[in-house]
Amino acid sequence: MLTRVLADEGYRVLSAADGARGLEIANTRRIDLVLLDLNLPEKCGWEVFSRLTHIKPLLPVVIITAKSNQLFTALAAGVGALLEKPLHIPKMLQTVSHLLAESIEPRLARVMGKLTQFHYLPAWPQAQPSCSGGTC
Repeated sequence: MLTRVLADEGYRVLSAADGARGLEIANTRRIDLVLLDLNLPEKCGWEVFSRLTHIKPLLPVVIITAKSNQLFTALAAGVGALLEKPLHIPKMLQTVSHLLAESIEPRLARVMGKLTQFHYLPAWPQAQPSCSGGTC
């Protein structure tokens, strides 16, 4: 689905069925940004992230996950963005656009573990508070 959405927005998309194929693409093709789902067959998504950033340290990476406990790991790893499923597609597209347009300085800062802008989009729609007796 994301391939179609991004292609409809004018992006050239190279998709991979698993982490090994994604790493192969990263090694052989010029890529500008990676959307990496942590739930991959065969390899841990964080392992793929580590190998990917080892070969292309300034490549912006957007982590996509259904797990809500990945925020601090993503921040510590130098991820450009963390998007939780279900995705809010318009905000995802804004995040992709922003990361593609950012200068080299924030990318270097992330690699060096310094503070920089981080895009975090929690699962959408947000859970609404339960109301009882007319009060929330």
